[in-house]
Parts: sequence; C-alpha cells; structure tokens
Amino acid sequence: MTSEVVEDEFEFYSKAEKYWKDVPATVDGMLGGYGHISSIDINSSRKFLQRFLRDGPNRTGTTRALDCGAGIGRITKRLLLPLFKTVDMVDVTEDFLTKAKSYLGEEGRRVRNYFCCGLQDFSPEANSYDVIWIQWVIGHLTDNHLSDFLKRCRAGLRPNGIVVIKDNMAQEGVIMDDVDSSVCRDLDVVRKIIRRAGLHLLAEERQENFPDEIYHVYTFAMR
Repeated sequence: MTSEVVEDEFEFYSKAEKYWKDVPATVDGMLGGYGHISSIDINSSRKFLQRFLRDGPNRTGTTRALDCGAGIGRITKRLLLPLFKTVDMVDVTEDFLTKAKSYLGEEGRRVRNYFCCGLQDFSPEANSYDVIWIQWVIGHLTDNHLSDFLKRCRAGLRPNGIVVIKDNMAQEGVIMDDVDSSVCRDLDVVRKIIRRAGLHLLAEERQENFPDEIYHVYTFAMR
C-alpha cells in the first residue's frame, strides 16, 4: 500500500515533478539511461497490442489512442502512430511535450492534443479512445489516485477499447524510490488496484530480454 510508504502526498507529487524537469528530453532520458532497450520494448508491446487489433467480433478499433506519461513521445512515435489514425499525449512535464513536436516529425501532425497534466488530475474524454496506453508512470500515483484514474480511463474507452499498463513490478510489497519520488508495487497489489477500479484483466505478460539488473516488467490489458 502506498499509504505505508508515502508520508506526504503533496511532497510525493511535487518532488517527482521537480525530478523530471531536470531529465534530458531524449529517449535515453525517458528510459533512465536505458535507451538501448527501447526497440526491444516497442517490439514486444506491438506484438501484445496486435492480438487485440486483429479481425473478430470483439476487435479493438484503431481510430484513436491515448499515451499516458508520454514524455517526448517515444511510444507515440514508434508504437501508437503506426497503428492508430490519431493519438493524444498527456505528460506532467511541459518541456517534454514541446520537444515531442519536433521529435515526432511529419507523423506528429496526427497527434490531436498535447495535455500537460499529472494523471492524478487528468480525465480522458468519455467514450473516445480505442486504446489507453499507460507505461512506466503508475509509480507516480498513490493507490487511491491510480484506482480513480483507471476508473476515468474505463469511462474514456470506446466499444471494445482496452486500457494497457506496462510497468516495473516489485518482488514483494511496495518499494519507494526517493530519487524520482515513485513507488514500485508487486503484481498482487497492481491486480487489486485494477479490480478496485472495476476493470477486468484480459491478458498479462512478462517482458522478455530486458537487462537482468532492472525490475521485472509486466504488461496488462483490461477493460
């Protein structure tokens, strides 16, 4: 439970904002010095996502996606724009969204909105998104704010839409990182928060071929 490791909620959020303001607006900056794993990450995410985009009666649409904690648009550029007609991006750091406009190049014209906002305060437009992608950012939300945000995401989905979380998982419990002011939860805690938000897990997968020294990374699809 984040209530056990986050002593001051205001400080928890403001420290994280300050941390990201000093991070270089580069792929390496977005990935904490692990820029070399970006292609492995994107290729796995694409395979995971495409199983829901294939033909069938419950096929997830490809009209519009939302990239949460989007940074400079690494995932928007390489995963979402190639698969969706339009994409919206949300991130708390204005400099990253400014950089995204040049980083995304010509295809960036299909990004409709750049929302500068923390996810604890963000509400996706109702019934608007086929896919809401949330990667390496849930650790910046308390349990209550994460559950509430996921409820708002559920309301933001179009028919057959999905919410995807891809993030680090602790071996046990909840671990605080004082450097970037984030938490890392174990699988059981994350699953409980997903259930609390009224979402149903459709798929869960562990990322392969990442460096041994980093946390295990899992991807969840839900609606």
